[in-house]
Amino acid sequence: MTERRPGQWPVDEPVDLDAVGAAEPSFDQLYMQRQKERALHEMVLDSIRHDLEQQPSPVCVLTAARDWCSRITAAAEDIARTKRKTA
Repeated sequence: MTERRPGQWPVDEPVDLDAVGAAEPSFDQLYMQRQKERALHEMVLDSIRHDLEQQPSPVCVLTAARDWCSRITAAAEDIARTKRKTA
């Protein structure tokens, strides 16, 4: 067999296009995944909002909000650090 350049025809091993397409999620699967992510996001925000509404004064609300922000940022930094180590 003669040497051929990449991309040159004929292809030695045909690709099963049905198998390639099966790996991609359907529109319905993508929609359901997005809805799950959105529901989780809303539950988290509603939980934080509930905590803030329980605070007795405007100053306490702002203090609690700052606490939430710092805790979220600390968690994000920890997760990013872990992902850098495993990458």
